[in-house]
This record gives sequence, C-alpha cells and structure tokens, in this order.
Amino acid sequence: MTKLNIMASRHSAFYSPMICTIAGGFLEKEGLTGEYHVVEAGSTSGGAVAEGRMDVAQAAVSASWSPLDKGTRPAFAHFAQINRYDGFFIAAREPDTDFSWNKLLNGKFLYVHGGQPEAMLRYGAFKQGLDLSDVDDIPSSGGSEMMDQWGNGEGDYFHEQGAFPQQLEHDGKGHIVGSVGEAVGPVAFSSLVGRWDWL
Repeated sequence: MTKLNIMASRHSAFYSPMICTIAGGFLEKEGLTGEYHVVEAGSTSGGAVAEGRMDVAQAAVSASWSPLDKGTRPAFAHFAQINRYDGFFIAAREPDTDFSWNKLLNGKFLYVHGGQPEAMLRYGAFKQGLDLSDVDDIPSSGGSEMMDQWGNGEGDYFHEQGAFPQQLEHDGKGHIVGSVGEAVGPVAFSSLVGRWDWL
C-alpha cells in the first residue's frame, strides 16, 4: 500500500472529515494508508506540503493569498473541500439569547488577528452592519494563548475556532452567542492541498 503523510494545521474536531478518512479505513479501501500529523510550532501545513515533507495537508484557502496577490502560482493546489462554513464562534462571559453583533461595541473583543480568521470575521461583521475596526480589540494569535488570555480575565467577547468556545462553555467559563459561519454563509474555508506535481 502507498503511504500518505497527511497534516492538519491543528488537531480539531473542525477537521473531522479528514481525520475520519484516515482513521475510518477509507484510504485502505483505495490501497492507501494514511499517517496523521499536526503542524509543529513555527511551521505551516502548506509549507510542509510545498517542501515535500507531507503529501496532503489541510489548509485554509488564505494559504494561497500571498502568492496570488504577487501574481505567482502557489506551491500547492487546493483540490478538495473540507468545510463549507467558517468554523469560528463568538463567546461571551455571560449568556445572551438576544446577542447582536453591535454588542461587540460594548466591551473588549478578544479575536484571532490576521489571515482568513480575521478576514471572515470582518466580512461577517460587515454583513451584520458592524465595522470591526470600531470594536475595542485585544490582539491575540489564538489557540492556547487566547484561552490563557480569557482565563486571565481579558476580554468580554471571544472569537476562536471550535472547539475552543465549546470548551469554554463546557467548563462554565463562557457562553457561545454567535457564529461567524452563520453570519458569512457558505464559503471556501478549509481544503486539502497537495503539490501540483503530486496531484
């Protein structure tokens, strides 16, 4: 059997279609095996594919934005969709069944800055009649850093990919009040990438 090295940008239930493909025996039915990897700090899943260390990886479509902005062809192609909605949620310190995005103006907003997460958040806010630039934001790169910031009392609202907001809710430390995916609607978000020559 041919072995495929397959990488995720982070281990998350959000990428369960890819994880299930590896763990569920689907590859073996095609004469393949898969070895699951998670990107290491300081690296990217797309970079690992471009360098030939991985055969296939999960990557946000934003992984191709920089070369496309420069008019060059990315080192890899996005060839299969994983998710068709943004998987980021907004949590608050208190439950709010009447949440509207304008309430983000009433507190400090701890959200993932940069790349596709911020671009989608900005677009979702725009579609809800809010300019994200008007919000009092707290810079964060997301993930465990953001969880620590929230745990230390920073922010009134929290924006991260599932399952971080769900974990806050489970632990009684936050309440999901909004979904970026619902605000934005269907969109290219995460996909599988592979080198052009490999494909």
